Amino acid sequence: MIFLENPLINTLDTHYFKSLSGKYRTAFRNYYTLQNLVAIRNCAAIFFSINLVLRILVMVLPISITKAQNFPEFDFTNWLYLIVTPLFYLGAYSFIKLIGRTKKASAGMILFVFMFALYIILSGMYSAFIATSDPRNALTIYLIALCVISVMCVFEYDEVIILMIFTGAAFTALLLYAHADATSMLYDQLISVVLLSGFYLISRYFFSYKASYYQQILEIRSKNIEIEKAGEFKNQVLGMVAHDLRNPIGAVESIAMMMELEELDADTQDNVDMIKESCSKARGILDDLLEAAKNENINVIETQKIELNQYLKSIIDAWKIQNPITILLVSSVNPLHAQLSKEKFTRVLDNLISNALKFSKETDNVELHLNLKGDIITIEVKDHGLGIPQDMIPHIFERFSKAGRTGLKGEKSTGLGLSIVKQIIESHKGKISVSSVEGKGTTFLIQLPVSA
Repeated sequence: MIFLENPLINTLDTHYFKSLSGKYRTAFRNYYTLQNLVAIRNCAAIFFSINLVLRILVMVLPISITKAQNFPEFDFTNWLYLIVTPLFYLGAYSFIKLIGRTKKASAGMILFVFMFALYIILSGMYSAFIATSDPRNALTIYLIALCVISVMCVFEYDEVIILMIFTGAAFTALLLYAHADATSMLYDQLISVVLLSGFYLISRYFFSYKASYYQQILEIRSKNIEIEKAGEFKNQVLGMVAHDLRNPIGAVESIAMMMELEELDADTQDNVDMIKESCSKARGILDDLLEAAKNENINVIETQKIELNQYLKSIIDAWKIQNPITILLVSSVNPLHAQLSKEKFTRVLDNLISNALKFSKETDNVELHLNLKGDIITIEVKDHGLGIPQDMIPHIFERFSKAGRTGLKGEKSTGLGLSIVKQIIESHKGKISVSSVEGKGTTFLIQLPVSA
């Protein structure tokens, strides 16, 4: 595969006169042989159905309409197709089961595919000769058969050449059988060469397309495995770092608290307060990092039925103990239940309330609005603070977002909080959006499915 400067655009590596590289050749052969067998099974079923319908029509309709007595060869070939085609169907079915167990393509499978392709081409060609007795009219069915096989089946270039030789020889034999004159035979042979050349190019193009597609799939799978391993390693490192840092941070905080047991002058007390505040911020950063790693691949979470009015009141009460800002609950429906993970959703609301307080003055209120719209629960966390600049809004839910800002009291941001909030809400099959006006405040809107 040749990649251009734009990684989204890549050229098709053609294989008109070569096979796939050794790295992928065996795996691709196993893959396309299975696909060929599935295509043969389906094609055999369709071909058998067509011949069965023709046989029924001949038996049901009067001879004056079908004139079946004028086409004894049709009667023979139709019965031949009805007998032989199911054998190909059963053979394809058996080989599919076998390759499903062994995961490997055998020479017998490849030969089977080759024989079916030749069978379809010759069947169409011979049936057309019988029906028209005109070689030129037969070329239409000949072309259709070649196109069907070139698109349906994948062959190596040497297999295509052998198939072309057999097909060309069979067409020549049928021309002799039809007693075509020398001039017609010459022109028909030239047309046959053109058709076979087109068959080769179409077949090799589809081979190249499918080979390139297969290589891309393998490379994507390989990259996904590498990404998964890198993600697991990152989470392990984050866990180890957080675990190892908690102890020294806790030790520093304990020492600061022990110092407070003694009488301290104003300067020393300020230093101790600074130490405690720094330890608290460090713990918050560690919590954010661990939560981001823990929620990264969250799909299914354990939930319980929670009455939201009481739940939100308990969260507000906990915040009122440590903050002078008024936090109000405005609810239009009571009771109202939702399926939530109490621990995780509390982190969502704590994060949003914390953000609201961080960018609000002490005289401003923070409001939680609870509503029910149809079968959707809405929770709004609304403040009347600084607001968010419009150019930052599209980026605030990104991990390690550059939209993170320092609060009114100097609070630092890790750029992880809102990305964690979004992950948790989506794991609850919900959505979160934001609207904001600078200088007037911000509203975060959470939408959740209502609990039965």
